[in-house]
Amino acid sequence: MIFSACSRENEVAELLARGHWPQACAPELRSHIEACPACSDLILVTRAFQSARAEAVSTAKGGSGGALWWRAQLRRRNAAVERAGRPILGAQVFALAVNLLLVAVFLVYQARHGFNWLSWLEQLPQSQPIHFEVLWPSALFTSGWSFTLLIPVLATLALVGGVAVYLVSENQ
Repeated sequence: MIFSACSRENEVAELLARGHWPQACAPELRSHIEACPACSDLILVTRAFQSARAEAVSTAKGGSGGALWWRAQLRRRNAAVERAGRPILGAQVFALAVNLLLVAVFLVYQARHGFNWLSWLEQLPQSQPIHFEVLWPSALFTSGWSFTLLIPVLATLALVGGVAVYLVSENQ
C-alpha cells in the first residue's frame, strides 16, 4: 500500500472542516477530487466521521441542569461523609482493641485468682442489711474484693461505650 500526498489535500481538508463541500467547491477542485485518490479518500473518511459524530450528538441526552447539579451535590456530600467516617472507623478499631485488651486482662486475673466471681457474696453478713456505703469508691479499694468488682465494671463500661459509638456511626 502506497500513500501518496497531494498538494491540494490541505485545501480539501479546509473545505471539509468549514462545511463547504460540495456546495461551495470550485469546479476545477471538484474535477481534481474526482481524479485524485488521496483527496477522494480524505472526503470519504471525513464525511463518514462527520455523519457518525452528528448521529452521536443527536442521540446523546444531556439531561436537565437541575438533575446534573443534584447529582454533583450528592457526590460531594458522599465524599465528605466518607472523609468524615475515616476517623470514626479508627475510633471503632481503637475501642475494639481496648475492649479485647480488657477482656484478656480480666481473664488472666481471674485465672490467677481462681474463678470465684461470686465469692464476695459469701463474705456479706447474712442477718444484717446491706449497707450501700461499701460500694463507694473509697470503700472499694480498702476491701479485699475491689479489683474483682472494678475490672468487670470497667470492661462492661468499655464494651457499652464501644457499642454506642458503633451504633451512632451506623445511623449517620
